[in-house]
Amino acid sequence: MRASRLVQLLLVLQARGRTTAAVLATELEVSERTIHRDVDALSAAGVPIYAERGPGGGIQLVDGYRTRLTGLTGDEAEALFLSGLPGPAAELGLGTVVAAARLKVLAALPTELRARASRLVERFHLDAAGWFHAAEAVPNLAALADAVWESRRIQIAYRRGSSQVERRIEPLGLVLKAGIWYVVAATDGQIRTYRGRRIVAVRDTGETFTRPADFDLPSHWNESIAAYERDVPRLDITVRVDRRSIGLLADMVGERAVREAEVLPDDDDGWRRLRLSVDWPEEVPGRLVALGGAVEIIEPAEVRERAISLAHELIERHALSRTARSRQRRATPATSR
Repeated sequence: MRASRLVQLLLVLQARGRTTAAVLATELEVSERTIHRDVDALSAAGVPIYAERGPGGGIQLVDGYRTRLTGLTGDEAEALFLSGLPGPAAELGLGTVVAAARLKVLAALPTELRARASRLVERFHLDAAGWFHAAEAVPNLAALADAVWESRRIQIAYRRGSSQVERRIEPLGLVLKAGIWYVVAATDGQIRTYRGRRIVAVRDTGETFTRPADFDLPSHWNESIAAYERDVPRLDITVRVDRRSIGLLADMVGERAVREAEVLPDDDDGWRRLRLSVDWPEEVPGRLVALGGAVEIIEPAEVRERAISLAHELIERHALSRTARSRQRRATPATSR
């Protein structure tokens, strides 16, 4: 326990420089007397550490001293190696940097921690993209990351539908969600989010900007996601679904909709009645038609009628196509052998 505290004390001083015994005691959750005993122990072990008393005093290491101890516990070493996403790092142009950093940390670890970290890399892999969705290619991602890092104002060409618009933005951060990159940026006095793939061109304006001191990217993103999920249009529907196809229903309308569905009294025929709240109402009939005979729409009536209409259109289209092919075959003369 004491050895771990001594390493932590060293790392705190190495990172912060001169620090008072009171601050160190609070951070390490010990008494100031214990801190002074630890300083004496480190000094006796040959660590160039000393304390200055009086106003402006404190405990510090001799300038230029760096310890090679990482201070990592087994769990911390595993978390460090598990947190690296090589794919996203490479997309940001940091693939070799991340690899080099991991090698250096690995070399500095004690033998036991090194073995555990290596086993972790061999046995666990993180894939940020969702199923059946490859990570989107973002050709300008490295330029965007550089602008975020350097706080540079940039001009972007952004594809919106079939048109393209120009925007001058102050990029505040990059977010990777389910394999998709987003740029969070300030523009025209507002903070907006742009999908990385739709940024078709980036031009450096040669100007820098001052990042808002109170802007916190994770908090902003979480608030944006909550607002989006709260405000997205939704439709309440009631369906009967073959119990064997509930997983397929979740694929079509979303796992959350099925998970939070109200389960109504069942029919004793292997089917289940559910009342669901599904987002994007105009897409609901088509999604349910894709389930074929595994689902029956009970209400609302307009969704049921639209699904029936779509099913008829599908049948008619295929019937016409089959008839046309049949006529074409009859009209084509047989090839002589």
